[in-house]
Amino acid sequence: MKHVILGNGPAGVIAAEAIRKHAPADEIVLVGDEPEPPYSRMAIPYLLSGSIAEPGTYLRKGAAHFERLRIRQLADRARAVNTAARKVVLEKGGDLAYERLLIATGSHPARLPTPGADLAGVHSCWTLADARRIMELARPSARVVQIGAGFIGCIILEALASRGVSLSVVEMGDRMVPRMMGQGAGGMIKRWVESKGIKVYTSTRVEAIEHDASGALAVRLSNGERVLADLVISATGVKPNVEFLAGSGIECSHGVLADARLRTSVEGIYTAGDCAEAFDAVLGRHVVSAIQPNAADQAHCAALNMVGRSFALQCVTQINVLDTLGLISSSFGNWEGVAGGDHAERQDDVNHRFIRLEFDGDRLVGANTIGLTEHLGVLRGLIQSRVALGPWKRQLMADPMALSEAYLASAQAQSNWGRKAA
Repeated sequence: MKHVILGNGPAGVIAAEAIRKHAPADEIVLVGDEPEPPYSRMAIPYLLSGSIAEPGTYLRKGAAHFERLRIRQLADRARAVNTAARKVVLEKGGDLAYERLLIATGSHPARLPTPGADLAGVHSCWTLADARRIMELARPSARVVQIGAGFIGCIILEALASRGVSLSVVEMGDRMVPRMMGQGAGGMIKRWVESKGIKVYTSTRVEAIEHDASGALAVRLSNGERVLADLVISATGVKPNVEFLAGSGIECSHGVLADARLRTSVEGIYTAGDCAEAFDAVLGRHVVSAIQPNAADQAHCAALNMVGRSFALQCVTQINVLDTLGLISSSFGNWEGVAGGDHAERQDDVNHRFIRLEFDGDRLVGANTIGLTEHLGVLRGLIQSRVALGPWKRQLMADPMALSEAYLASAQAQSNWGRKAA
């Protein structure tokens, strides 16, 4: 059997290794389009902060790792997939035949739709090449404007702050991390970041990036201000790499549509990671969850199915845990709530602690927290299991901090019910 894996990020590498483990004689080709060894983009902020050197970003440290596992690496990029001929058309010319194909092409930064976005000194922070350019410019006291304060943006701003730059952050949403946190939590994160000497603009758009009379970059904002910068970083989100699949017959929505076994609409083709829009049985809909733990779970699941072992994921992991300058925040499941659902919220501004719980009937379906790391495991258990809370819902509505007690009582009730049913 010949397996072709498009994408050599975490999903691609984990899938290749899992295939090799379960199919020792199969042929595996791992395709990646960057000159460096396979690496983790989530490690780039640690490179920016000086915590690691470039080799520290590599997914596998041994130079002969892939050769030893007989995983052939190919430096190229897919231009199209011919599903009828079972071939991948390559950018550099020629094609690559497959029997099983995994689409693990990840995502790419959303282009900043702003005049001046292509000026020198304006960069994304997505590749090792981007990181090298940023480190040249982000020197102590350099004026840096970061556009975007989402999950990735908050990780980047922490790395930039550690370099001693003068940092301003612009977010068009009405709070920081708007696609992960609600108003109360996002507002608390903003106040925390500002207390560390970083200027944060929310509900503000970048209208243009220009040069001022001195030649420096000038970022013109919708509130009428102009912020001078030596470096502008665009961190306005990412989009799945699926454009090359147009006309292939592989169904895509936001990402590549797949079932719980990570099978796409075309037989023999699977997907995993940031480009995958997999079915979540808990939510009853397809979900893109661009986090590395999810990429690992999906890659392992896809690999097992590619070698003939039937395996299905019970849910798409929807957990984000973020460290913003020492303030730990988290979001789980349907943190925005559901139609007709109840919620409970508690906020402690003095101690920077926050919790909001979202309910669907008597089931906990989502949550936001700040400064409450001791409850993360309990929240995950309650939300992913969709356990019926019964009278404990009323207790949590009155005291959202009673999570451990609710979890233990509900888990015990479920266990007793299971024994009676048996």
